[in-house]
Amino acid sequence: MIKIAVLGYGVVGSGVVSVLLRNKEKICQNAGQEIKIKYILDIKEFPESSHKSLFADSFYTIRNDPEIKIVVEVIGGTKAALDYTRQSLEAGKSVITSNKELVALHGNELMNLAAEKGVNYLFEASVGGAIPIIRPLVQCMTANIIGEIYGILNGTTNYILTDMEKSGSDFKAALSEAQKKGYAESDPTADIEGHDTCRKICILSSIAFGNHVHPDYVQTEGIKGITIDDIHSAKALGYKIKLLGRSRSVGDKVLAFVAPHLVSDHSVLSDVDDVMNAVVIRGNAAGDVVFCGAGAGKLPTASAVVADIIDAVRHVHARRWIGWSDGTKDILIDPELMESAWYIRTDATRDKVMREFGSVIFADNDNCGDTCSGGETAFITTVINERTLQDLLSRNITALSKFRILGDY
Repeated sequence: MIKIAVLGYGVVGSGVVSVLLRNKEKICQNAGQEIKIKYILDIKEFPESSHKSLFADSFYTIRNDPEIKIVVEVIGGTKAALDYTRQSLEAGKSVITSNKELVALHGNELMNLAAEKGVNYLFEASVGGAIPIIRPLVQCMTANIIGEIYGILNGTTNYILTDMEKSGSDFKAALSEAQKKGYAESDPTADIEGHDTCRKICILSSIAFGNHVHPDYVQTEGIKGITIDDIHSAKALGYKIKLLGRSRSVGDKVLAFVAPHLVSDHSVLSDVDDVMNAVVIRGNAAGDVVFCGAGAGKLPTASAVVADIIDAVRHVHARRWIGWSDGTKDILIDPELMESAWYIRTDATRDKVMREFGSVIFADNDNCGDTCSGGETAFITTVINERTLQDLLSRNITALSKFRILGDY
């Protein structure tokens, strides 16, 4: 029997307990032995919970109990979660987490500590919720040289953009609807400003390319500036707008960023709507491999956490190899140097646009007319880098919106 402790009894923590008990027989069979929850820790009290007898008085009870072999950290944040994770690893306990912020910021340190103590630090649930992505990247794609990773990594923003597209809501109304349905937090900053997506693409990049890609150094743009005019113009041009995290290997460096993109109706990402996530990994042998599924939520995330618990039980006397080297700001390439076609919405006339940009594709159909509202014009440029784009825009053309176009992968 393996005894575990669950730190945090919020949405994910309660989901982990639920999945462990609901699927107990199957889980124990797959793990090779019984898994028993000995402790639950949370700053709140749950007097009505059927599991109230499991609640510990303090973390130190858990840390000092030699029977606890695995600690599940689903607290979130980087304060108590970091402290408890360090102490658990120091005490020779494996740690399972869904905490993408902690992994993105401190993953290298924590994995090194786990290696030093001969235990495991596993974090499948930190990216993509129920989508298996960390383990396939570490194991199934290990024969490949990874060239690029990109995808829809945040369900909240994807829901908002889908709602704007399908219902015609503006951003504020779509965000409000997402909050009513529980898809967005009361403070949605981390989601709508792209920070959540940034943390996730940093984790995937660090694994794929071998060096720590720190979120503080990754250029990040969210979706607050997207208007219903942009949604209509994109549709007129044969595209949808999606917030993407992207990372590409360039020699011994990495080009990583987060930004809204226009995604072609022919793209594999085009039909990934609502709270769904999708990740594309491009290997030099396997080609493009796509992972798609529920990217968040109580039970989908708990499913990934429990899968890591099973893995840790199977390897309670061994280590699962996963890790990356230290990285600095110097390993990152400025995304401004990356070439792509661009979507521009402007109040400039078509004649002025053609004078400065030459050959472009204008939005022009029943959804948008010759222009967007208020005499605005939307168009797609030829393939250029952002510095060239900025130079062209500086010639008396004001971009009301500008987004990259994702290639028709």
